[in-house]
Amino acid sequence: MAHTGRILVVEDERSMREFLEILLKRNGHQVSVAAGGEAGCQLLDEAEFDLVITDLKMPGVGGLQVLERTKRLHPHTEIIVVTAFATAETAIAAMKQGAYDYLTKPFKVDEILVAVSRALEKRALVQENVTLREELRSRFRLDRMVGRSEAMQKLFELIRKIAATRTSVVILGESGTGKELVARAIHTLSDRAERPFVAVNCGAIPDTLMESELFGHLKGAFTGATQNKAGLFAAADGGTLFLDEITEISSNLQVKLLRALQERQIKPVGAVKEQELDVRIVAASNQDLEQQVADGRFRSDLFYRLNVISLTVPPLRARKQDIPLLVEHFVRKLSAEMGRSIRAVSPEAMSRLCRWDYPGNVRELENTIERAVTLTATDVLDTDCLPDFRHGSGPIRVTGPTGAGLPEHGLDLDAYMSDVEHQLLEQALQRTGGNRTEAAQLLGITLRSMRYRMAKHGNGVED
Repeated sequence: MAHTGRILVVEDERSMREFLEILLKRNGHQVSVAAGGEAGCQLLDEAEFDLVITDLKMPGVGGLQVLERTKRLHPHTEIIVVTAFATAETAIAAMKQGAYDYLTKPFKVDEILVAVSRALEKRALVQENVTLREELRSRFRLDRMVGRSEAMQKLFELIRKIAATRTSVVILGESGTGKELVARAIHTLSDRAERPFVAVNCGAIPDTLMESELFGHLKGAFTGATQNKAGLFAAADGGTLFLDEITEISSNLQVKLLRALQERQIKPVGAVKEQELDVRIVAASNQDLEQQVADGRFRSDLFYRLNVISLTVPPLRARKQDIPLLVEHFVRKLSAEMGRSIRAVSPEAMSRLCRWDYPGNVRELENTIERAVTLTATDVLDTDCLPDFRHGSGPIRVTGPTGAGLPEHGLDLDAYMSDVEHQLLEQALQRTGGNRTEAAQLLGITLRSMRYRMAKHGNGVED
């Protein structure tokens, strides 16, 4: 089937311009005409065409300039260059700049019609491929998450089902798997999307401040409370409050959080009256919450109140088929953020990226790609800008009991273990450039535990 399209004819010779306009319209095309390069460029600024037919030699703005403008504004538009002054050099120049075809005047009617038909056929194929890629991307994407694996497709389906409800949700998964992205997707797909999404890392706020941070306080409620302060619940009114590392909340505060969930009311510190709020709670943990309840470290009544719906984000090592898609996503995102033009990842680099287990999950993969985009000197990411995954990537591990010998005279085990802990804390901080959150993840502990251990060891890891 012959393709018809929107065609722009740029020709300073009136008789040729009118001839092409009549011929193309008779063959079912929508035709716009410009009496020169400058007028043609103005039309290109205003609209996109499927095909541009431009004369090469024109006063002022010539055909090569029209070609360059077309490709810059509309990369998928095809271009046919025509001229009465054909040379090998001009033909090569036009084709190098992206012209689909090059015709010499005078040409036969059949010649121009065949060239137009083939150019529009190519344009249709390119457009079809672009549309198909976008459909595939949307199929494998949900809000800011990407994944084609069965596990992620099931997770996407669950998110779509529960987003419209107002029930509480618990998201489980290892550090770095993207639990906050899941929470954001739930919010974005809900009828609360226009209202605030407020995220708080419960492990990053000291116990003494947590109640005030969540519920707010009145002026004079405690030393340092010099003015009224609205808490995070109030900030999220009408929207979603994401409580990450929920197991880090103290048992005393768990009781108050339970009451807030049951009554849909909060009481700021120092207040007498309670305040009604409409907040959806999404909580997350990298711990086994049921085990935490069984061990008495997390209240069972709060667990059952939160755990109306539970989602588990799989670790990256369990969905390795998602790695190429994630690599493409991060390369595109980070290249744009850094002003780089990375067009591809070499097969060798992709193979190395796909073989690693990523103890730090998607966060580790993103950091790896950010490093590679920063270091690469070309427009292709290759193995030379990737870390040696056999050394220094992933959690810090130490050898087991056989890794150290027991001296004949014995040792002070507590002092020995304290020294090992101190050294590992320092190594983790050095490896992460002093970032305590990332250092805690490397060591497999919470940020609160990290702070406690740093304070215990004093000099060398203190603030």
